[in-house]
Amino acid sequence: VLDRTGEGVHARVDVRPYADEDHDWWVLSDLTPGLDGAPVAVTAEHVLGISPASSSLAQLTVREPVATALDLGTGCGVQSLHLAQHTGTVVATDVNPRALRMARLNALLAEVDVDVRDGSLFEPVAGERFDLVVSNPPFVVSPATAERLVYRDSGLPGDELVRRLLTEAPGHLAEGGRAQVLANWVHRRGETWQDRLSGWLAGRGCDVWAVQREVADVAEYTELWLKDAGLHGGPAYAETYDAWLAWFEEQGVEAVGFGWLDLRRVDREPVLRLEEWPFEVEQPLGPQVADRARRTDWLAATSDEALTAARLTARVDVRQETQGAPGAADPETIVLRQQRGLRRARRADTVEAGLVGACDGDLTVGQILDALAQLLAEDPADLRRDRVPAVRELVAEGFLVP
Repeated sequence: VLDRTGEGVHARVDVRPYADEDHDWWVLSDLTPGLDGAPVAVTAEHVLGISPASSSLAQLTVREPVATALDLGTGCGVQSLHLAQHTGTVVATDVNPRALRMARLNALLAEVDVDVRDGSLFEPVAGERFDLVVSNPPFVVSPATAERLVYRDSGLPGDELVRRLLTEAPGHLAEGGRAQVLANWVHRRGETWQDRLSGWLAGRGCDVWAVQREVADVAEYTELWLKDAGLHGGPAYAETYDAWLAWFEEQGVEAVGFGWLDLRRVDREPVLRLEEWPFEVEQPLGPQVADRARRTDWLAATSDEALTAARLTARVDVRQETQGAPGAADPETIVLRQQRGLRRARRADTVEAGLVGACDGDLTVGQILDALAQLLAEDPADLRRDRVPAVRELVAEGFLVP
Protein backbone atom coordinates (compact mmCIF):
# COMPACT_ATOMS: atom_id res chain seq x y z
CA VAL A 1 0.00 0.00 0.00
CA LEU A 2 2.89 2.38 0.84
CA ASP A 3 6.37 2.97 -0.60
CA ARG A 4 9.13 4.34 1.58
CA THR A 5 11.90 6.20 -0.29
CA GLY A 6 14.55 8.73 0.54
CA GLU A 7 11.99 11.44 -0.21
CA GLY A 8 9.46 10.06 2.27
CA VAL A 9 6.44 7.78 2.23
CA HIS A 10 4.23 7.56 -0.86
CA ALA A 11 0.95 5.76 -1.52
CA ARG A 12 1.15 2.95 -4.07
CA VAL A 13 -2.62 2.58 -4.39
CA ASP A 14 -5.76 4.57 -3.68
CA VAL A 15 -7.87 3.40 -0.72
CA ARG A 16 -10.93 5.52 -0.13
CA PRO A 17 -14.32 5.30 1.59
CA TYR A 18 -17.36 4.71 -0.58
CA ALA A 19 -21.00 4.22 0.33
CA ASP A 20 -24.59 3.87 -0.75
CA GLU A 21 -27.63 4.80 1.33
CA ASP A 22 -27.26 1.80 3.64
CA HIS A 23 -23.65 0.59 3.42
CA ASP A 24 -20.13 1.91 3.96
CA TRP A 25 -17.21 0.35 2.07
CA TRP A 26 -13.50 0.79 1.38
CA VAL A 27 -12.50 0.67 -2.30
CA LEU A 28 -8.98 -0.09 -3.50
CA SER A 29 -7.75 1.09 -6.93
CA ASP A 30 -4.72 2.63 -8.58
CA LEU A 31 -3.83 6.25 -7.93
CA THR A 32 -5.67 8.86 -9.99
CA PRO A 33 -3.28 10.41 -12.55
CA GLY A 34 -2.50 14.04 -11.78
CA LEU A 35 -4.28 13.99 -8.42
CA ASP A 36 -1.38 15.91 -6.85
CA GLY A 37 -1.32 18.42 -9.72
CA ALA A 38 1.48 16.78 -11.72
CA PRO A 39 0.49 14.88 -14.91
CA VAL A 40 1.65 11.27 -14.75
CA ALA A 41 1.39 8.75 -17.59
CA VAL A 42 -0.51 5.66 -16.47
CA THR A 43 0.50 2.06 -17.11
CA ALA A 44 -1.33 -0.32 -19.42
CA GLU A 45 -2.89 -2.26 -16.50
CA HIS A 46 -4.02 0.82 -14.60
CA VAL A 47 -7.16 0.12 -12.53
CA LEU A 48 -9.50 3.07 -12.40
CA GLY A 49 -11.15 3.89 -9.09
CA ILE A 50 -14.43 5.58 -8.32
CA SER A 51 -15.13 7.93 -11.22
CA PRO A 52 -17.98 10.10 -12.49
CA ALA A 53 -18.79 7.39 -15.03
CA SER A 54 -18.95 4.59 -12.45
CA SER A 55 -21.10 6.77 -10.19
CA SER A 56 -23.43 7.55 -13.10
CA LEU A 57 -23.88 3.85 -13.88
CA ALA A 58 -24.53 3.04 -10.22
CA GLN A 59 -27.28 5.68 -10.11
CA LEU A 60 -28.73 4.59 -13.45
CA THR A 61 -29.03 0.93 -12.43
CA VAL A 62 -32.49 -0.34 -11.51
CA ARG A 63 -32.25 -1.65 -7.94
CA GLU A 64 -35.00 -4.26 -7.99
CA PRO A 65 -34.33 -7.69 -6.43
CA VAL A 66 -33.04 -10.17 -9.02
CA ALA A 67 -31.60 -13.68 -8.95
CA THR A 68 -28.55 -13.14 -11.17
CA ALA A 69 -26.48 -10.15 -12.29
CA LEU A 70 -23.38 -9.64 -14.42
CA ASP A 71 -20.88 -6.80 -13.95
CA LEU A 72 -19.12 -6.82 -17.33
CA GLY A 73 -15.78 -5.01 -17.28
CA THR A 74 -15.83 -4.74 -13.50
CA GLY A 75 -12.56 -2.82 -13.03
CA CYS A 76 -12.08 -2.40 -9.28
CA GLY A 77 -15.54 -3.90 -8.67
CA VAL A 78 -17.60 -0.87 -7.62
CA GLN A 79 -20.75 -1.98 -9.48
CA SER A 80 -20.54 -5.45 -7.93
CA LEU A 81 -20.68 -3.97 -4.44
CA HIS A 82 -24.00 -2.36 -5.32
CA LEU A 83 -25.32 -5.43 -7.16
CA ALA A 84 -24.59 -7.70 -4.21
CA GLN A 85 -27.15 -5.81 -2.13
CA HIS A 86 -30.13 -6.83 -4.29
CA THR A 87 -28.91 -9.88 -6.25
CA GLY A 88 -28.68 -13.55 -5.36
CA THR A 89 -25.60 -14.31 -7.51
CA VAL A 90 -23.19 -11.69 -8.88
CA VAL A 91 -20.65 -12.49 -11.61
CA ALA A 92 -17.93 -9.94 -12.42
CA THR A 93 -15.62 -10.14 -15.45
CA ASP A 94 -12.58 -8.27 -16.75
CA VAL A 95 -9.56 -8.84 -19.01
CA ASN A 96 -7.15 -6.99 -16.73
CA PRO A 97 -5.51 -9.37 -14.21
CA ARG A 98 -4.71 -6.48 -11.87
CA ALA A 99 -8.35 -5.35 -11.95
CA LEU A 100 -9.51 -8.88 -11.13
CA ARG A 101 -7.24 -8.99 -8.08
CA MET A 102 -8.51 -5.63 -6.87
CA ALA A 103 -12.15 -6.58 -7.48
CA ARG A 104 -11.70 -9.73 -5.39
CA LEU A 105 -10.03 -7.74 -2.62
CA ASN A 106 -12.75 -5.09 -2.61
CA ALA A 107 -15.45 -7.77 -2.42
CA LEU A 108 -13.56 -9.31 0.50
CA LEU A 109 -13.29 -5.95 2.27
CA ALA A 110 -17.03 -5.38 1.77
CA GLU A 111 -17.85 -8.93 2.90
CA VAL A 112 -19.88 -9.68 -0.23
CA ASP A 113 -19.79 -12.78 -2.43
CA VAL A 114 -18.80 -12.07 -6.05
CA ASP A 115 -17.83 -14.67 -8.67
CA VAL A 116 -14.89 -12.92 -10.40
CA ARG A 117 -13.90 -14.31 -13.82
CA ASP A 118 -11.22 -13.53 -16.39
CA GLY A 119 -12.22 -12.87 -20.00
CA SER A 120 -13.44 -10.46 -22.65
CA LEU A 121 -17.05 -9.40 -23.17
CA PHE A 122 -19.38 -12.38 -22.72
CA GLU A 123 -16.75 -15.12 -23.20
CA PRO A 124 -16.52 -15.96 -19.46
CA VAL A 125 -20.32 -16.45 -19.26
CA ALA A 126 -20.94 -18.39 -22.48
CA GLY A 127 -24.36 -20.04 -22.39
CA GLU A 128 -25.49 -18.14 -19.27
CA ARG A 129 -28.35 -15.68 -18.94
CA PHE A 130 -28.84 -12.96 -16.37
CA ASP A 131 -31.65 -10.87 -14.96
CA LEU A 132 -29.42 -7.79 -14.97
CA VAL A 133 -26.24 -6.86 -16.84
CA VAL A 134 -24.39 -3.64 -16.07
CA SER A 135 -21.32 -2.40 -17.89
CA ASN A 136 -19.03 0.61 -17.87
CA PRO A 137 -16.82 -0.86 -20.61
CA PRO A 138 -13.55 0.46 -22.07
CA PHE A 139 -15.52 2.49 -24.59
CA VAL A 140 -13.02 5.17 -25.60
CA VAL A 141 -13.09 5.65 -29.38
CA SER A 142 -9.50 5.56 -30.60
CA PRO A 143 -7.32 4.10 -33.37
CA ALA A 144 -6.68 0.39 -32.87
CA THR A 145 -2.96 1.12 -33.13
CA ALA A 146 -2.99 3.59 -30.24
CA GLU A 147 -1.17 2.63 -27.06
CA ARG A 148 -3.70 0.64 -25.09
CA LEU A 149 -4.83 1.46 -21.58
CA VAL A 150 -6.97 -1.53 -20.63
CA TYR A 151 -9.31 0.36 -18.31
CA ARG A 152 -10.54 2.55 -21.18
CA ASP A 153 -9.31 1.05 -24.50
CA SER A 154 -10.58 -2.26 -25.86
CA GLY A 155 -7.96 -2.62 -28.59
CA LEU A 156 -10.76 -2.56 -31.17
CA PRO A 157 -11.09 0.37 -33.58
CA GLY A 158 -13.68 3.08 -33.06
CA ASP A 159 -16.90 2.02 -31.34
CA GLU A 160 -16.60 -1.64 -32.36
CA LEU A 161 -16.48 -2.81 -28.73
CA VAL A 162 -19.75 -1.03 -27.98
CA ARG A 163 -21.35 -2.59 -31.07
CA ARG A 164 -20.30 -6.08 -30.02
CA LEU A 165 -21.43 -5.57 -26.43
CA LEU A 166 -24.86 -4.28 -27.43
CA THR A 167 -25.48 -6.90 -30.11
CA GLU A 168 -24.38 -9.79 -27.87
CA ALA A 169 -26.12 -8.64 -24.68
CA PRO A 170 -29.68 -9.70 -25.68
CA GLY A 171 -28.52 -13.31 -25.99
CA HIS A 172 -27.44 -13.27 -22.35
CA LEU A 173 -30.62 -11.77 -20.87
CA ALA A 174 -33.28 -13.84 -19.17
CA GLU A 175 -36.88 -13.07 -20.13
CA GLY A 176 -37.61 -9.63 -18.73
CA GLY A 177 -33.91 -9.14 -18.02
CA ARG A 178 -32.20 -5.84 -18.71
CA ALA A 179 -28.76 -4.56 -19.66
CA GLN A 180 -27.67 -1.07 -18.61
CA VAL A 181 -24.59 0.27 -20.36
CA LEU A 182 -22.53 3.45 -20.54
CA ALA A 183 -21.04 3.97 -23.99
CA ASN A 184 -19.43 6.21 -26.60
CA TRP A 185 -20.43 6.04 -30.27
CA VAL A 186 -19.17 7.81 -33.35
CA HIS A 187 -20.99 10.38 -35.47
CA ARG A 188 -20.02 9.60 -39.07
CA ARG A 189 -20.56 11.89 -42.00
CA GLY A 190 -23.87 11.10 -43.66
CA GLU A 191 -25.20 8.97 -40.78
CA THR A 192 -27.14 9.99 -37.68
CA TRP A 193 -26.16 8.45 -34.36
CA GLN A 194 -29.74 7.18 -34.00
CA ASP A 195 -29.50 5.29 -37.29
CA ARG A 196 -26.15 3.84 -36.23
CA LEU A 197 -27.43 2.48 -32.92
CA SER A 198 -30.77 1.37 -34.35
CA GLY A 199 -28.90 -0.66 -36.95
CA TRP A 200 -27.16 -2.53 -34.15
CA LEU A 201 -30.20 -3.06 -31.93
CA ALA A 202 -33.29 -3.48 -34.12
CA GLY A 203 -34.77 -6.97 -34.26
CA ARG A 204 -32.98 -8.33 -31.20
CA GLY A 205 -36.01 -8.84 -28.98
CA CYS A 206 -35.32 -5.95 -26.62
CA ASP A 207 -36.91 -2.65 -25.80
CA VAL A 208 -34.20 -0.01 -26.12
CA TRP A 209 -33.96 3.37 -24.44
CA ALA A 210 -30.80 5.18 -25.54
CA VAL A 211 -30.02 8.67 -24.27
CA GLN A 212 -27.19 10.76 -25.68
CA ARG A 213 -25.99 13.07 -22.91
CA GLU A 214 -22.98 14.77 -24.52
CA VAL A 215 -21.31 15.26 -27.91
CA ALA A 216 -17.65 16.23 -28.42
CA ASP A 217 -15.97 17.14 -31.69
CA VAL A 218 -12.93 15.02 -32.54
CA ALA A 219 -10.37 17.63 -31.43
CA GLU A 220 -12.05 18.11 -28.06
CA TYR A 221 -12.44 14.35 -27.64
CA THR A 222 -8.79 13.65 -28.45
CA GLU A 223 -7.57 16.29 -26.01
CA LEU A 224 -9.78 14.86 -23.26
CA TRP A 225 -8.45 11.32 -23.48
CA LEU A 226 -4.80 12.18 -24.08
CA LYS A 227 -4.93 14.32 -20.95
CA ASP A 228 -6.62 11.44 -19.12
CA ALA A 229 -3.66 9.23 -20.07
CA GLY A 230 -1.22 11.76 -18.62
CA LEU A 231 0.24 12.64 -22.04
CA HIS A 232 -0.66 16.34 -22.02
CA GLY A 233 2.53 18.38 -22.21
CA GLY A 234 4.68 15.29 -22.79
CA PRO A 235 7.07 14.65 -25.70
CA ALA A 236 4.67 12.27 -27.48
CA TYR A 237 1.58 14.48 -27.18
CA ALA A 238 1.73 16.29 -30.54
CA GLU A 239 2.49 13.15 -32.54
CA THR A 240 -0.25 11.15 -30.81
CA TYR A 241 -2.74 14.00 -31.18
CA ASP A 242 -2.09 14.23 -34.93
CA ALA A 243 -2.39 10.45 -35.31
CA TRP A 244 -5.80 10.44 -33.62
CA LEU A 245 -7.13 13.30 -35.75
CA ALA A 246 -5.82 11.68 -38.94
CA TRP A 247 -7.58 8.43 -38.02
CA PHE A 248 -10.87 10.22 -37.29
CA GLU A 249 -10.67 11.97 -40.67
CA GLU A 250 -9.90 8.70 -42.46
CA GLN A 251 -12.93 7.06 -40.81
CA GLY A 252 -15.26 9.96 -41.59
CA VAL A 253 -15.87 10.60 -37.90
CA GLU A 254 -17.00 14.14 -37.12
CA ALA A 255 -17.83 13.80 -33.42
CA VAL A 256 -18.30 11.29 -30.61
CA GLY A 257 -21.43 10.91 -28.51
CA PHE A 258 -21.57 9.80 -24.88
CA GLY A 259 -24.61 8.42 -23.15
CA TRP A 260 -26.32 5.38 -21.75
CA LEU A 261 -28.57 2.58 -22.92
CA ASP A 262 -31.20 0.46 -21.22
CA LEU A 263 -32.04 -2.80 -23.02
CA ARG A 264 -34.89 -5.00 -21.74
CA ARG A 265 -35.80 -8.39 -23.16
CA VAL A 266 -39.52 -8.59 -24.02
CA ASP A 267 -41.87 -11.15 -25.56
CA ARG A 268 -43.66 -8.64 -27.82
CA GLU A 269 -42.74 -6.20 -30.58
CA PRO A 270 -39.83 -4.19 -29.13
CA VAL A 271 -39.99 -0.43 -28.67
CA LEU A 272 -36.88 1.58 -29.56
CA ARG A 273 -36.48 5.15 -28.32
CA LEU A 274 -33.24 7.01 -29.02
CA GLU A 275 -33.09 10.61 -27.89
CA GLU A 276 -30.82 13.44 -26.81
CA TRP A 277 -31.10 14.93 -23.34
CA PRO A 278 -28.03 17.04 -22.44
CA PHE A 279 -29.72 18.81 -19.54
CA GLU A 280 -29.39 18.38 -15.80
CA VAL A 281 -31.21 15.40 -14.29
CA GLU A 282 -32.06 14.31 -10.77
CA GLN A 283 -30.15 11.31 -9.48
CA PRO A 284 -30.62 8.45 -9.00
CA LEU A 285 -32.25 7.72 -12.36
CA GLY A 286 -32.79 4.01 -11.69
CA PRO A 287 -36.38 4.47 -10.42
CA GLN A 288 -37.21 6.56 -13.51
CA VAL A 289 -35.85 3.81 -15.79
CA ALA A 290 -38.04 1.23 -14.04
CA ASP A 291 -41.12 3.48 -14.22
CA ARG A 292 -40.58 4.10 -17.91
CA ALA A 293 -40.41 0.35 -18.57
CA ARG A 294 -43.75 -0.13 -16.83
CA ARG A 295 -45.33 2.66 -18.89
CA THR A 296 -43.89 1.15 -22.09
CA ASP A 297 -45.45 -2.22 -21.24
CA TRP A 298 -48.79 -0.54 -20.51
CA LEU A 299 -48.77 1.38 -23.78
CA ALA A 300 -47.84 -1.73 -25.77
CA ALA A 301 -50.82 -3.59 -24.28
CA THR A 302 -53.29 -0.69 -24.68
CA SER A 303 -55.23 -0.09 -27.90
CA ASP A 304 -56.20 3.41 -28.99
CA GLU A 305 -59.78 2.71 -27.89
CA ALA A 306 -58.60 1.53 -24.47
CA LEU A 307 -56.33 4.56 -24.19
CA THR A 308 -59.23 6.99 -24.63
CA ALA A 309 -61.18 5.00 -22.02
CA ALA A 310 -58.31 5.16 -19.50
CA ARG A 311 -58.35 7.41 -16.45
CA LEU A 312 -54.88 8.93 -16.35
CA THR A 313 -53.32 11.26 -13.79
CA ALA A 314 -50.80 14.03 -14.32
CA ARG A 315 -47.50 13.38 -12.58
CA VAL A 316 -47.43 15.42 -9.39
CA ASP A 317 -44.20 17.27 -10.24
CA VAL A 318 -45.37 18.60 -13.63
CA ARG A 319 -45.59 22.38 -13.85
CA GLN A 320 -46.92 24.59 -16.63
CA GLU A 321 -44.96 27.60 -17.86
CA THR A 322 -46.53 30.20 -20.14
CA GLN A 323 -44.99 33.10 -21.99
CA GLY A 324 -46.61 35.97 -23.83
CA ALA A 325 -47.30 39.67 -23.93
CA PRO A 326 -48.87 41.22 -20.80
CA GLY A 327 -52.64 41.20 -21.01
CA ALA A 328 -52.75 38.94 -24.06
CA ALA A 329 -55.75 36.61 -24.21
CA ASP A 330 -53.61 33.60 -25.16
CA PRO A 331 -49.98 32.73 -24.35
CA GLU A 332 -47.43 32.61 -27.14
CA THR A 333 -45.88 29.42 -25.77
CA ILE A 334 -46.83 26.78 -23.21
CA VAL A 335 -44.21 24.47 -21.72
CA LEU A 336 -44.90 21.46 -19.51
CA ARG A 337 -41.92 20.78 -17.28
CA GLN A 338 -41.10 17.95 -14.87
CA GLN A 339 -39.38 18.94 -11.63
CA ARG A 340 -38.00 15.49 -10.82
CA GLY A 341 -36.19 12.61 -12.53
CA LEU A 342 -35.17 13.34 -16.11
CA ARG A 343 -36.78 16.80 -15.78
CA ARG A 344 -38.26 16.69 -19.23
CA ALA A 345 -39.72 19.80 -20.83
CA ARG A 346 -42.29 19.67 -23.61
CA ARG A 347 -43.88 22.44 -25.64
CA ALA A 348 -47.64 22.03 -25.64
CA ASP A 349 -50.63 23.67 -27.25
CA THR A 350 -53.92 24.54 -25.57
CA VAL A 351 -55.35 21.05 -26.01
CA GLU A 352 -52.33 19.23 -24.54
CA ALA A 353 -52.06 21.63 -21.63
CA GLY A 354 -55.79 21.36 -20.95
CA LEU A 355 -55.66 17.57 -21.14
CA VAL A 356 -52.76 17.24 -18.70
CA GLY A 357 -54.35 19.77 -16.35
CA ALA A 358 -57.65 17.86 -16.30
CA CYS A 359 -56.14 14.37 -15.84
CA ASP A 360 -56.80 13.71 -12.16
CA GLY A 361 -58.08 10.14 -12.47
CA ASP A 362 -61.79 11.02 -12.41
CA LEU A 363 -62.54 11.48 -16.12
CA THR A 364 -61.40 9.33 -19.01
CA VAL A 365 -59.08 10.69 -21.68
CA GLY A 366 -61.98 10.56 -24.13
CA GLN A 367 -64.28 12.55 -21.85
CA ILE A 368 -61.63 15.24 -21.39
CA LEU A 369 -60.96 15.48 -25.12
CA ASP A 370 -64.70 15.72 -25.83
CA ALA A 371 -65.01 18.59 -23.35
CA LEU A 372 -62.04 20.36 -24.93
CA ALA A 373 -63.56 19.87 -28.39
CA GLN A 374 -66.75 21.53 -27.21
CA LEU A 375 -64.82 24.48 -25.73
CA LEU A 376 -62.77 24.92 -28.91
CA ALA A 377 -65.69 24.29 -31.28
CA GLU A 378 -63.96 21.29 -32.88
CA ASP A 379 -65.35 17.92 -33.92
CA PRO A 380 -64.96 15.50 -30.96
CA ALA A 381 -64.25 12.45 -33.15
CA ASP A 382 -61.58 14.32 -35.10
CA LEU A 383 -59.95 15.61 -31.92
CA ARG A 384 -59.84 12.14 -30.37
CA ARG A 385 -58.28 10.64 -33.50
CA ASP A 386 -55.75 13.43 -33.94
CA ARG A 387 -54.67 13.54 -30.30
CA VAL A 388 -54.16 9.85 -29.51
CA PRO A 389 -50.48 9.89 -30.65
CA ALA A 390 -49.81 12.89 -28.38
CA VAL A 391 -51.48 11.14 -25.44
CA ARG A 392 -49.24 8.13 -26.00
CA GLU A 393 -46.21 10.41 -26.07
CA LEU A 394 -47.29 12.14 -22.85
CA VAL A 395 -47.52 8.74 -21.15
CA ALA A 396 -44.22 7.53 -22.63
CA GLU A 397 -42.44 10.66 -21.39
CA GLY A 398 -44.00 10.43 -17.94
CA PHE A 399 -46.19 13.53 -17.98
CA LEU A 400 -49.27 11.31 -17.64
CA VAL A 401 -49.39 8.16 -15.51
CA PRO A 402 -51.74 5.17 -16.03
